[in-house]
Amino acid sequence: MELERHVLSSLETALGEETLGRLEQSAAAIVRAKENGGKVVAVVGSGPNLHEGVTTLIAALIGKGIIDGVITSSAVICHEMGGTLDRVHRVHTNELPGVDLSPSRDSILEASIISDDLLEEIRTEIPFDETYYRNLLAAPGKDIIKAAANLAYPMGYRTERLAREAQALAAAASVPLEVVVGLGADPMTMIGAGARRGVPVLVGIPQLIGGGAVGLAVGDSMTITERASRVARLLGSADVIIESAVALTQEIHDGPFETYTGHGLWAEWSGQWTYSLADKKLIRIDLDPNLELAWHHERTDGTVSQAIANGLPKTKLMGVPFRMEMSGFARLPGSLPLVADIGIAWPLLAARVSTALGVDLDFMSYPQSTPEGQAMRERIVREVHPVSRTRMLEAARNLLEDGDL
Repeated sequence: MELERHVLSSLETALGEETLGRLEQSAAAIVRAKENGGKVVAVVGSGPNLHEGVTTLIAALIGKGIIDGVITSSAVICHEMGGTLDRVHRVHTNELPGVDLSPSRDSILEASIISDDLLEEIRTEIPFDETYYRNLLAAPGKDIIKAAANLAYPMGYRTERLAREAQALAAAASVPLEVVVGLGADPMTMIGAGARRGVPVLVGIPQLIGGGAVGLAVGDSMTITERASRVARLLGSADVIIESAVALTQEIHDGPFETYTGHGLWAEWSGQWTYSLADKKLIRIDLDPNLELAWHHERTDGTVSQAIANGLPKTKLMGVPFRMEMSGFARLPGSLPLVADIGIAWPLLAARVSTALGVDLDFMSYPQSTPEGQAMRERIVREVHPVSRTRMLEAARNLLEDGDL
């Protein structure tokens, strides 16, 4: 614990005084919401959220009842199905003469470095090419840690096939695919923690394409309208929304059922259920300084609102490259930009919130560029396991028989 305090204290020095103040405001808003019985929802992209341990930290926060829902990408679902991060052996195709596969852009192939027990399990689940796998491992190359279940054999292939099985179960149970795979997932993943606590972990509609067949299976597991409704109800239930290194959030948080900055007017007009972001705290952790500029412009002179009211291009009016999500974000009364590295912001935020709530976390993330971050990544590879097909099928069958889904 003393080491953790020392490391977190050193991370604070990487933040400016204003950013640190914003982080304190964010933590206070989360604590206030939880103490008043409110809910906190995270909207999480892939990429750095996986590599910096943020998704694993969020899983820990779900397990402790601090995070009450997650909206993420199908790529993250794919990687969590594979164990979040894994170690692979990377081989140039020149080292594998006679292999009849279309090479990637970099002419690289990968082999999953996994335990004998997991390998034996996989042999019973998919058509397994022993010769190809042995040749990959034996070829000269290098071992790296990367996002799991991507192009490495056999985990990438196995994960995509498993997703299609889960799709059929999800359709039978009338639930998102994310629920079904979560039933067999490791509790240190968001999908696994969510399934165990009954916390929604959903893929947002702009985030559906990713993870190969996993993204297709997620998209095919329910209609777009039902997915939009589930996402909207999750956001509607939240008092605090935390966006973390994610693009296209305007299409998530002000979608077809949101009435304050979104497109929910005609849904409300038609008598459908709608919600409003007006009274919600929306925290965005993002490295783009233009987010701060757009937010500041709106707070000082209403530039964003004026541009919209007059049908003018916001980019030219403010002189900054303008991403769509900046518009809805800047105009929300409860929005708060946190322009910082998520690898630094999340552990500081989690530490403050858990301390204030008297909660001991079982996992803490650190920036991957630090020694603690490297040790954290090794821990994820070692301790976070891929989805168990056996557990997934058994749990899905039991729930279907009980009618609880």
